[in-house]
Amino acid sequence: MMDINAIVNCIPHRYPFLLVDRILEMEAERRIVAIKNVTMNEPFFQGHFPGAPVMPGVLIVEAMAQAGAVLLLHDMKERDDRLILFTGIDKARFRRPVVPGDQLRFTLDVLKRRTRAFKLKAIAEVDGKLAAEAEIMSSLVDRPGS
Repeated sequence: MMDINAIVNCIPHRYPFLLVDRILEMEAERRIVAIKNVTMNEPFFQGHFPGAPVMPGVLIVEAMAQAGAVLLLHDMKERDDRLILFTGIDKARFRRPVVPGDQLRFTLDVLKRRTRAFKLKAIAEVDGKLAAEAEIMSSLVDRPGS
């Protein structure tokens, strides 16, 4: 549905912090399915952990939030003037390590939507097995200078 070029046109994240590679499915304002290909070239693997690389859980949650930002901003007319900011994380659980060679598949569903506040249920899977889950709260704000 969206390749990396379309993703960078939608959200402001860039290397080395862009953590979504492709959008597979999207139902406007309701649901998104995205992927992140985890490679040994990720800069965080240098220190987490040498000889036993594991993707930090906080970056898995960040990747889920970025997929959510694509969902929330995609159809917004004034998206170049807006940002989606994290405001909270509830019920975060990490079920298995994510390592180089894994492909993370994120599925996010909108639980609540207000004018500028959102709550999404997010899961991350590898090979159909649950790797992480969380409820993510976000807020729509004006981008500085807009």
